[in-house]
Amino acid sequence: MRSLRRALANWFSVHENRVLLLALASGFTAVVFSLAVLWTQGFTAKVQWTMTVLIGVTWLAFAFSARERVINPLRTLANLLEAMREGDYSIRGRGAREDDALGEVMIQVNAIGATLRAQRLGAVEATALLSTVMEEIEVAVFTFDAEERLRFVNRAGERLLDRSASHMLGESAASLGLAELLHRESEEPVTRSFPGGAGRWGVRRSAFRESGLPHTLLVLTDLTRALREEELQAWQRLVRVLGHELNNSLTPIKSIAGSLTQILSRQPLPGDWQEDMRDGLTVIASRSEALGRFIGAYSRLAKLPRPRIAPLDLGALIARVAGLETRLPVRILHGPKTVVRADADQLEQLVINLIRNAVDASLETQGSVTVTWSDDGRAVSVVVLDEGLGLSNTSNLFVPFFTTKPGGSGIGLVLSRQIAEAHGGTLTLANREGTRGCQARLTLPL
Repeated sequence: MRSLRRALANWFSVHENRVLLLALASGFTAVVFSLAVLWTQGFTAKVQWTMTVLIGVTWLAFAFSARERVINPLRTLANLLEAMREGDYSIRGRGAREDDALGEVMIQVNAIGATLRAQRLGAVEATALLSTVMEEIEVAVFTFDAEERLRFVNRAGERLLDRSASHMLGESAASLGLAELLHRESEEPVTRSFPGGAGRWGVRRSAFRESGLPHTLLVLTDLTRALREEELQAWQRLVRVLGHELNNSLTPIKSIAGSLTQILSRQPLPGDWQEDMRDGLTVIASRSEALGRFIGAYSRLAKLPRPRIAPLDLGALIARVAGLETRLPVRILHGPKTVVRADADQLEQLVINLIRNAVDASLETQGSVTVTWSDDGRAVSVVVLDEGLGLSNTSNLFVPFFTTKPGGSGIGLVLSRQIAEAHGGTLTLANREGTRGCQARLTLPL
């Protein structure tokens, strides 16, 4: 008895059977009424049995037909969704109509299939492109799972460790000699030797998830070649600048020393030889002092100390620096109250240089100087505007010891940019748009 009740419960729990029962129930009253009339109104037995069979068959046929009409679209939808679950987005439901409820559902499922197919195609193409890039770049890339076992390595990584990927996959970071780099907190370059090469390496780590599991990405960049090229260029620039300045000072010293030697070799000595000696030695001393100032200025560029970071009221600093300029009143357009983290002495020197350059330019045209600042929540921008003649050549602005001002040292802007970059900021100069003059913009992170 229990098994019968369980079987009946299972039968009734099936959606198809419930639809069939509802279809039978909808015609039950009409069938019972028809049979009652048929068997109580004196019809012959043949007519009664024939009509009873016809009514019963028609009733059952309509019930099963209604069942199929409801169930078949649902089966089609189930097949479509199963195909999508299996990754086949090419199957489409047919005969869908917009004025039919099931038809609208079919149309939406077809649209979902088309969207998923396009997205998968895009993902496949993006994955193929990423794989190609990863294989071709000259940066060693390693991927480790949560147990620090290698799951991916590109060609550069294979060359670095001098082993093929098939022999490395699944090995631990410790056995590959990468455990120290994998746990390294600092992002400073390291000097290491690997089976495939030695040098100075940039190390970057990042975490990501694949299939819900944590992974670590380790990227090693060979900095040796780039550093050597930069070092060579730096030495070339240094030799060029030093050679130029030394020649400018030593050539007149050599010429004057030769002239003085000729004077002293004359017999008898000329009557004004003492005056000539005094003038010559004065020139030699002047050029020697100039050469000493040049070397001192170069030392300042090379020995800029690390900034001592502390909270600083930017508006107060700008007002204080503007008050130091006595040649021309500096107009301040006050921005929002802003506190930056910076070295007060270095930032003050930077602003002094910018305002001094702006005043120098504006004095030539009897113009004015304006300072303002603004912030967007992530960085603050200090803008110094002058009404001078503008910049004729911007390519040499930050070249050490290049200057267009008589008596200029050529290190002010270079030093200012070094200070800005030491604080994680930038310094740019450009001609103002729509009017005469130059705009210096200092950007610092908040």
